[in-house]
Amino acid sequence: MPGPPSRHDRLAAETGGWRKKWTGLLPVALVFPNLYRVGMSNLGFQLVYDLVNSQPELVCERVFLPETPGRPLSVESNRPLRDFPLILCSLSFEEDYLNLIRMLDAGGIEPLAENRRTADPFREPGRPLLVGGGVATFINPEPLAPFFDLLVIGEAEAALPPVLAALLAAGGRLDRPAFLRSLAASSPGCYAPQLYSCEYGPQGELLGITAPSDLPARVRKVTGPKPAVAGHSRVLTPEAEFADLFLAELGRGCSRGCRFCAAGFVYRPPRLWEVAAIKAALAARPQAVRRIGLLGMEMARRADLAALSDYLLGEECALSFSSLRADAISPELLRLLAASGLKSAAIAPDGGSERLRRVINKGLTEEDLLRAAEALAEVGIANLKLYCMIGLPTEEDEDLLELVALARRIKDKVMTVGRRRGRVADLTLSVNCLVPKAWTPFQFYGMPPVLELKRKLKLVRKGLAGEPNIRIQAEPPEKALLQAVLARGDRRLGAALPAVVRSEKNWRQAMKDEGLDPGFYANRGRGEQERFPWEIVDHGLDRGYLWREYQRALAARATPPCEIERCRRCGVCG
Repeated sequence: MPGPPSRHDRLAAETGGWRKKWTGLLPVALVFPNLYRVGMSNLGFQLVYDLVNSQPELVCERVFLPETPGRPLSVESNRPLRDFPLILCSLSFEEDYLNLIRMLDAGGIEPLAENRRTADPFREPGRPLLVGGGVATFINPEPLAPFFDLLVIGEAEAALPPVLAALLAAGGRLDRPAFLRSLAASSPGCYAPQLYSCEYGPQGELLGITAPSDLPARVRKVTGPKPAVAGHSRVLTPEAEFADLFLAELGRGCSRGCRFCAAGFVYRPPRLWEVAAIKAALAARPQAVRRIGLLGMEMARRADLAALSDYLLGEECALSFSSLRADAISPELLRLLAASGLKSAAIAPDGGSERLRRVINKGLTEEDLLRAAEALAEVGIANLKLYCMIGLPTEEDEDLLELVALARRIKDKVMTVGRRRGRVADLTLSVNCLVPKAWTPFQFYGMPPVLELKRKLKLVRKGLAGEPNIRIQAEPPEKALLQAVLARGDRRLGAALPAVVRSEKNWRQAMKDEGLDPGFYANRGRGEQERFPWEIVDHGLDRGYLWREYQRALAARATPPCEIERCRRCGVCG
């Protein structure tokens, strides 16, 4: 006999009946504004999907950017996006903002929250309560402020349950303004942007963001406790980008203090999960799955990586990863890499010269990089990728020429090993433009103009032209410029994005048509006292510390890594 219908079956059968009579089952759309194969490989998205569906009164369905133009429909019951009263949206990258607007437009939903302000989402189709989360929202929520009724600032495991409980308690009727005000006043991490007002100066600079008297002036990021079981893959599907890869978190944050990395600052203090919690996550994998991805290998303790390497070897698992920290490669890890049969690996110098690696506080010497390249080649890595940036503060042509020389020296190392082992080795130099991010010391830095970035890239290409076994991959500077505009934007930028998305002109011209100058956001340097839109979020970071770190960067002076709960430099632990 067939079993009882699932919550998804019940939702599909109701076809909107829940709007007429509240049954206690709240339909939730979980939106990832990118393609299915990308979204289903995102661990944070999977964690939220599992968290919401663990509640018996909720039925959560996934919605992704359609492969071809058309209405976005849920994966589970093929329902249109506008039929859900609650939409949760996970945002990780700046370009997701534009995809989100495209999805809302295609789904028949008004993107601007002010046009949904008085609607009851339970009674009016196409007027959902839109709730945003993900790391992009607590790096800089302000470009997203015009679209979302509520932004959840912090980790979903800690911040989202009170929101869901309040929605269920509403019982199928919702006074949106009163609900949002109550939640923003009572639940940590809940930011209702429409309740706050912004004031700008004559030059377009932000003078301040004003909160009502009953709401916090700044929204404190919420974090949860260390887990007994580390975050791990919940759904493995052949259509995903990493179809047969089981992911597990090693922790959140990083103690290294690289000055370009927002995650290294907004996730302070860095938290590393216990090896036992990571092993518990790995034990949850389907036994047929043998490929393992460890997230956060660049910030893990060397001893932990060694212990996990031994564990995975004992389980006859293979390791897959995005990049390795060049000074954290242990004998145990090398044995695992050899057993995994990997032919490709990546390390990230980020700065092309020794001086620039001090500017960005990378903490790697050329000797570290050469030693790592040689060790990887010795265990069978035939294709090595180097991640580097151009457009860094104080960068000169001499630094770029040193990058060219470094690439040659690393290639010579891996080629020497390759020839001895009877194989050809290849080196890929992946060159990206620095995008200055909020909450980093480089938030004060003005990104070089596109033409200057193109000149720098051309210099690197010329230096390696004709060099055998080296190829260059480079992100277009125009794309980096757009990311920088979105990364350091404010509400005025966000309010203009629907027109930019709908315009047939290129994004720069469309933005200018809306009265906005991309250079104001991306290319303009900031002073010590300028107020920033993203400071509506309180990460506990001392603003003066970020300025001092910027000055140390300009002087090419390194800063030691975090000594968690012992130092008081940044203010988070103080």
